Amino acid sequence: MTWQVEIDPQQCIASGSCAAIAADLFVVDGPYARPLKDRIEEDERALDAADVCPAAAITVRDGARVVGPRP
Repeated sequence: MTWQVEIDPQQCIASGSCAAIAADLFVVDGPYARPLKDRIEEDERALDAADVCPAAAITVRDGARVVGPRP
């Protein structure tokens, strides 16, 4: 199963917390961060990054279901 990872550039403040948690999944690229791949294998670190993002800019989906950030 794969997850879709998105970062909303309108919300992202490029804090770098996502890249600090998972440098192989996220990179800070200029004024905002971005996922290195649109689809990833299930990875708890992607959920951790979505949970700690200070701008709540990261969304992780399993199909149509949002799995991150966690409530």
